Amino acid sequence: MPRPFVLSTEVSDAIAARRPVVALESTIISHGLPRPRNHDAALEFESILRDAGVTPATIAVLDGVARVGLDSDGVRRIAEEPLAKASVRDLPIIAAAGLSAATTVAATSHLASLAGIRVFATGGLGGVHRGASSSFDESADLSTLAVTPVTVVSAGVKSVLDIAATLERLESLSVPVVGFGTTTFPSFWLRESTFTLDWSVDDAAQVAGIMRAHDALGNRQGIVVANPIPLHEQWDPAEHDRVLTEALALADAEGITGKAVTPFLLLKIVELSGGRSLEVNLDLARNNVRVAARIATEWAALNA
Repeated sequence: MPRPFVLSTEVSDAIAARRPVVALESTIISHGLPRPRNHDAALEFESILRDAGVTPATIAVLDGVARVGLDSDGVRRIAEEPLAKASVRDLPIIAAAGLSAATTVAATSHLASLAGIRVFATGGLGGVHRGASSSFDESADLSTLAVTPVTVVSAGVKSVLDIAATLERLESLSVPVVGFGTTTFPSFWLRESTFTLDWSVDDAAQVAGIMRAHDALGNRQGIVVANPIPLHEQWDPAEHDRVLTEALALADAEGITGKAVTPFLLLKIVELSGGRSLEVNLDLARNNVRVAARIATEWAALNA
């Protein structure tokens, strides 16, 4: 069996030199965005980091090898090839079979932590699904963050999920949640939900300080940095609510359940919104990458 875990030379050198590094997931590229926009987005996210003096570490499993940091061919493959979607539990099976897969937030967090990367930018966090009281449908993102010391910058959780239940689970799992320049938990395509946060920060240096205190206290959980999309880039709330209601009704009518729910809803929302949700998705992801770059830079300065 090939070595199951490999760092690119660029990422390895940056970690060894204690330069800032930000992990990026591959599921948003392979499953969350249409072709060829997904390839352009993958390159753009990496470019945003490099322009900020930060090393990008896009993570995926290619031919059975978990790769932290992809070359240009690797980025092309995650954008063009039909890949499986791997959470943490899938990684050893995919490695042993020599398969390729895009990594979810959970799997990306796990592999980033193994590599020594502390900051990760994504679009939206997975969470508790609507109706979970009967389906028990909850993303492994939450349980993974309970045992994985990675700081995840996200625009909250996707509004197709049960936000209230997700926040309750994060509290039960002792995962800190801090708003970045906000005291209200964001709602992915929208800047605000109806839920108030206990803690907020004004800048990246404060996040790095929380990370240092987190380590000093012996905590091994991740940290969620809830970063709202700028007001001028958010989706129109009325249109958002209408489209979301229609998509949820379609999922119910077609009997969509389990891990197929979120991809189905996101695809239907893109269709029903005429592509507007996709543009907002890209805007919030770019914003998260920029904030993650600042946090990683402050974290590197603390550990220089």
